[in-house]
Amino acid sequence: MITGTRAKLSVIVLQAFFQLFQVESVSFTPAWWVSAPCVFQSWFVKPCSAVFVTRTNTCGELRSAHVGQKVTLYGWVQYQRQGLFLVLRDFQGLTQIIIPQDEAHSHVKELLSNAPVESVVRVTGIVSSRPLGQENPKMPTGDIEVKAETAEILNSCKKLPFEIKDFIKKSEALRMQYRYLDLRSFRLQSNLRLRSQMVMRMREYLCNLHGFVDVETPTLFKRTPGGAKEFLVPSREAGKFYSLPQSPQQFKQLLMVGGLDRYFQVARCYRDEGSRPDRQPEFTQIDIEMSFVDRAGIQRLIEGLLQHSWPEERALIMTPFPSMTYEEALAEYGTDKPDTRFGMKIMDIGDVLRGSDIHFVQNALSYPHGSIKAICIPQGVVSDALTSCLCGINKIPDGRLKSLLTKFLGEKEQSELIRALNMQEDDVVLLAAGEHKQVCSALGALRLFSASLLEAAGLALRDPTAFHFLWVVDFPLFLPKAKNPTELESAHHPFTAPHPSDASLLYSDPTKVRSQHYDLVLNGNEVGGGSIRIHSAEQQRFVLEKVLKEDSEVLSHLIEALEFGAPPHGGIALGLDRLISLIVDAPSIRDVIAFPKSFRGRDLMGSAPDYVTPEELEPYHIQVSWPLEEKEAKKN
Repeated sequence: MITGTRAKLSVIVLQAFFQLFQVESVSFTPAWWVSAPCVFQSWFVKPCSAVFVTRTNTCGELRSAHVGQKVTLYGWVQYQRQGLFLVLRDFQGLTQIIIPQDEAHSHVKELLSNAPVESVVRVTGIVSSRPLGQENPKMPTGDIEVKAETAEILNSCKKLPFEIKDFIKKSEALRMQYRYLDLRSFRLQSNLRLRSQMVMRMREYLCNLHGFVDVETPTLFKRTPGGAKEFLVPSREAGKFYSLPQSPQQFKQLLMVGGLDRYFQVARCYRDEGSRPDRQPEFTQIDIEMSFVDRAGIQRLIEGLLQHSWPEERALIMTPFPSMTYEEALAEYGTDKPDTRFGMKIMDIGDVLRGSDIHFVQNALSYPHGSIKAICIPQGVVSDALTSCLCGINKIPDGRLKSLLTKFLGEKEQSELIRALNMQEDDVVLLAAGEHKQVCSALGALRLFSASLLEAAGLALRDPTAFHFLWVVDFPLFLPKAKNPTELESAHHPFTAPHPSDASLLYSDPTKVRSQHYDLVLNGNEVGGGSIRIHSAEQQRFVLEKVLKEDSEVLSHLIEALEFGAPPHGGIALGLDRLISLIVDAPSIRDVIAFPKSFRGRDLMGSAPDYVTPEELEPYHIQVSWPLEEKEAKKN
């Protein structure tokens, strides 16, 4: 049903259509519908793909209502069978073409019978119903076929490096080398079109419904503190380089100082890091910033944005999304991005085993932050890898516990353990003892590993069609540096504001300060992160100089801007590539990016990065020091 403004406009167009074509009464039958102008149809169904081009229809739209019509189709030869028929494919679907067998069309028969697979052809013919019993219910166009009258090969295809329909079976390196062929596959076509549709709906929601301004920020800037490594770009000034920004963070804050109030951008971001299945050196964010907002306001905005842009063919998402603190997430799931589609939460069993004779348990509990925790894995005995675990305990049919550890446990302790973990027959319990965060992290990793083992054994735990969103909040503002624990680094980034309740601790004990940082998690993956920002120049300078020991001069432009009446502001960035890959259940974000980089950050199709000659480097005052093996290779 069409509602609102679109409905009113549709009525106006409908009336104009009736007047233009002198239609007095209309029955909305399929035959009438398909004969209506495509522009008129687009108000009700979808954009018309036959406008502005020389085809009359796409290969995916012909139906029984088109029978008897003369059509012109363009597309690629999907396959051809014994000179009798071929299947033509374009971006919208498939149509079966009947190759004429009579003498009058012998040239058409010869042309289509010999057209190599994946050649581009034009076919004109008459739409007819398929013979009774030969319909194909698996094809949307399976009730019809087109009897070819004329045809032309527009471009012949040479031998393919792999079959398009089997692209996913080939190595990823080969697929990326021939990415333009990979893009012809149904899966990548579908992924990229869904991505485009979601971005369009996001723009509509932000700009048309909530007054956001789409602003493009620079991609040539300078190196600033922020965490990830940045790509450097040489300039013609000796010794000076641009830097590709990791995100538009500083620019969007400056836009708030400039009074734009509500900004967003489909932003390109760059990080000089090793590529992983969920990371790329260049990636896309839905970047958002607002003035005079708190965490709750950002969360409501994002929940509404996702609901508005969510694909109709996917399971509905319900709002508001649940929320949990960082400490809760770590204690119950061992990670700050928990997958809440299944249970197996981490349980503290220190009180149960405090009186046991197990040495490593007593040793762990003797330390100030020591703990003993466990996860109970339902039906864990189905996996040999779990039952062979030395620290595993499983419950056998007679109700007793079986493990190398049970000899150290009395009957009372065993009963309490069964009750505390709600153990059932064939469950397996994994224990870990030690420092609290390390124990939680280890069990969190085991929880996910165990889920994979159980699913490999045939148990269904994580529904790939379910979408469990979760807000994780109240992160620490600072964390000890991995290489030097006596120094601190920002848990999110140095512009994140402290939690209002902990603001005074910033100056006395920064390690105890919580932040106004929030992450959006989907099925165990971080898909967004943001924070309320520091809008006080004095506080920002203190964080940089006194806490993080950074040179604040590098960010003098931002600090100075904060002194000119900067409003309170906050924002968030959604990782578009990762979000789309989870929606379509792709194994890698490379399957939702048109031209991605390889695992090593290379473009295998265009062979980038590539060498540059000394003459080309001369204006940038750069000389390359070649490794010995590369010197020898260049000589040869």
